[in-house]
Amino acid sequence: MSYPDAMSGVAAVISAPKGSGKEADVQALVDRFAKDPNWNGGWHYDRGGIPDTLTALRIETLTRYGWNEILAEKMPTQAERDAEIRRRAEPWAKEFDPNSMVTMRRAAVRYNAEKDFSKIRAKMLYVISRTDKLFPPSIAPDVMDKLAKAGVDAKYYEIDTEFGHSATGVEWAKWGPTLKAFVEGLSK
Repeated sequence: MSYPDAMSGVAAVISAPKGSGKEADVQALVDRFAKDPNWNGGWHYDRGGIPDTLTALRIETLTRYGWNEILAEKMPTQAERDAEIRRRAEPWAKEFDPNSMVTMRRAAVRYNAEKDFSKIRAKMLYVISRTDKLFPPSIAPDVMDKLAKAGVDAKYYEIDTEFGHSATGVEWAKWGPTLKAFVEGLSK
């Protein structure tokens, strides 16, 4: 919010302006990583990382984000879907640094953009998925009310989908026209 005139539009998609959770959530993540014998207090680099722990965590995350439902359209059995989710999780787990996950979790708990709503000069598009469990649509009325009270020109769009937090990519055709109209409207 240091340069409120630097952009004419912001699309906040599948997100929230304020963090949620508690510091205990950050510690729980660190504690989970610490159970891996390669964690080494976070200095896992010389020990091959913690890919098994990260794979398990990523499988849980993809499942929570709706990937079982996304894959159900093409893979009728649970065993096929489980295998595909694992196939997607393993490469991610080999590349992702768990220390960055701890940092992101800490930021997710602590950040608060609501205090700076009055500084926003850009038009805003706020997009939520109807079935997202991480950022449920129940938060939208409060967010939109606070944006309006801060004088922000904001529009809301809810993606009608069963794909939860993963909806933006899978369901691009449902919300893409709204994003396109928003971007085109910025030049007017």
